[in-house]
Amino acid sequence: MIIDCHGHVSPPPELGAFKSSIISHRGEHGRRMPPVSDEDILFYANKKEMAPCGHLDMLDRVKTDIQLISPRPFQMMHSFKPGRLVHWYTEETNNLIARTVQLLPKRFFGIAGLPQVAGDPIEKVLPELERAVKTLGFHGCLLNPDPYENSGTEAPPLGDRYWYPLYEKLCELDLPAHIHAASSQSERTPYTLHFINEESIAVLGLVDSDVFKDFPTLKIVVSHGGGAIPYQIGRFQSSASRKGYDFLERMRNMYYDTVLYSEESLRLLIKTVGVDRCLFGAECPGVGSTVDPATGRTRDDIRPVIEGFDWLTAADKQAIFEDNARRVFRLPASLGV
Repeated sequence: MIIDCHGHVSPPPELGAFKSSIISHRGEHGRRMPPVSDEDILFYANKKEMAPCGHLDMLDRVKTDIQLISPRPFQMMHSFKPGRLVHWYTEETNNLIARTVQLLPKRFFGIAGLPQVAGDPIEKVLPELERAVKTLGFHGCLLNPDPYENSGTEAPPLGDRYWYPLYEKLCELDLPAHIHAASSQSERTPYTLHFINEESIAVLGLVDSDVFKDFPTLKIVVSHGGGAIPYQIGRFQSSASRKGYDFLERMRNMYYDTVLYSEESLRLLIKTVGVDRCLFGAECPGVGSTVDPATGRTRDDIRPVIEGFDWLTAADKQAIFEDNARRVFRLPASLGV
């Protein structure tokens, strides 16, 4: 079985209309999410948008059996004010994800967005996290390390005690957080580069802290192969040696998805962090859904690349494709039976 731990919902346009409406009047006219039928959700779950075909057809094309879907991060507007707009949009997005999972239970599991408002205490996201898990049945959440969205104000690093109430709740719920930045307000740094930068900063902030000593059961998954960290591992190892610890050893407290679209980067990630720390992710359909002229396949069709690594055993590939995700996200044992 192939489980893609990193996918995003393909929502009906009513969600975008809702966002535009509440931004335009700043909440003055109330919440008023437009009605969305089950038929609408199913139609847009497979409408051709950013790939050669629709979402479900793309999963079939690349032979993905199950996908964990979350909000589209660049839409999450964590830096917007007033903060109630962030809460409203996050809650409605989570509602649509839950309905998508309910309608397509053999293809999707839900990963919640958190209503992180730049400058607000992190405790304010906890009620929606609880609702997502206990009412909507979600199996994880996204964690944005930069709710200011690259606007010039820096968020505290993930090793800071600002984040500790969230970590405590994640451990209580036995829930993984999937690190993924949101939008970027900088014209110099588009959001797709901002993602990589923030993932790198997030890994460094966690490694160079006591977080995993204070929360030994905390589960953190880092998007896009850990950003630039595996590529620069020697530099960080050297710096950590001066502080008296092994960077790579601490780095292995986290997990890393394989949302990387080249054979060389996939090989580097797996050999750097180890098979047991890698979860298959393709974010298909998404930014990688362009056709590579060299192969004739979309770049997010990375399953054949990993299958072709002859230095991985069958058990290694099974772990990356399925077993690690089942364990980290506590997916039901009956899945696929």
